[in-house]
Amino acid sequence: MTFLRWVGFVAGIAVLVSTIGSVVGTLVVTRGINSRIARSCASGVDAGFALITKPARSYVRRDRILAWQAPTTLLLRLGVWIGLLVFSYGLILLPLVPGHVWHSFSEAGSSMFTLGYSGPTNTASTVVDYVAACTGLVVVGLQIGYLPALYNAFNRRETEVTLLVSRAGVPAWGPEILARTQWGIYDGDTRPVLNELFDRWERWSAEVAESHTTYLSLVRMRSPRPLSHWLTSVVAVMDAAALHLSVAPGLEPKVAARLCLRMGFSALRQIAAAMRLPVDEDPDPDEPSSVTYEEFSAAVEMLRSVNYPIEVSTEDAWPNFRGWRVNYEAVAYALAYAVDAPPALWSGPRRWQYEPLSPQRPVTRQASDARPRATQHD
Repeated sequence: MTFLRWVGFVAGIAVLVSTIGSVVGTLVVTRGINSRIARSCASGVDAGFALITKPARSYVRRDRILAWQAPTTLLLRLGVWIGLLVFSYGLILLPLVPGHVWHSFSEAGSSMFTLGYSGPTNTASTVVDYVAACTGLVVVGLQIGYLPALYNAFNRRETEVTLLVSRAGVPAWGPEILARTQWGIYDGDTRPVLNELFDRWERWSAEVAESHTTYLSLVRMRSPRPLSHWLTSVVAVMDAAALHLSVAPGLEPKVAARLCLRMGFSALRQIAAAMRLPVDEDPDPDEPSSVTYEEFSAAVEMLRSVNYPIEVSTEDAWPNFRGWRVNYEAVAYALAYAVDAPPALWSGPRRWQYEPLSPQRPVTRQASDARPRATQHD
């Protein structure tokens, strides 16, 4: 019996080291750490929410349910960490606490939660109890300090996603960005506007690549608006950049569009790798695209209708667009499938049957009386 208690002591040390490594790697280390505990919690919650949302008919209802997925993962992960710590300290106390096996786990729980109802009986167990109490406080404190950093990164991400709504509609679509920019700039010079947009989203992609691989829970945190999403937004911006480079290869912004594309698909690949999704680092530029030529041609015709400065024919632009899009299409579709992104145009399949939604456009109305009216103030 004594031998088995010491075997439990060794097993407890192993569980403790593994759990502490998961806590520190997830909450402290400033890079994505491969934690089996955190990954198992995320996978379990994802499977559970896939079952819960299966009966949902509309995407809005599905999105309302999925908004709870990331918070649930955070709470489950904290609960698993604390449970494993209590279990590990209970095993460590087995040879140090006389009596029934239950006494060691009772003392471990009392120490972890600083309840004090089960005090130590000797020097060795006293030391373990103090360490357990300190561990419990540190883990809870780290989780509390982790949340502000997590939500600060979320707010920075969502600021640009929200700003894009007026440019791309919801759900976001790349050709819509170019069309709205051209239609809304009355002097016809869209270069400064697009240059600023692509510059900003290049920086946004870099920030998201860093934050979403370090804090992987951010990937599944959803936007406040049901049809708005960080993934469909960045895909739309990259589609806009690829489309501009394809139909107007001699017009600015050329460098900003290329840099936006490069940083965008690099960010998606890093996030997909952190989620353990398949990533092709060197896709074949001749690989067929899921966006058909007919869909591409319809988008180009929409741009022609708003007098976008198209320099080449649709036939000549198509191979260039396909060559750009192959860099991010597969990884973007894999991410969209995994996180149940809104069913935007040109964004790939989902776990449920859906019809891709065109971006919502504001209804233009003309006032019946254009004369200024007096405003009454209190």
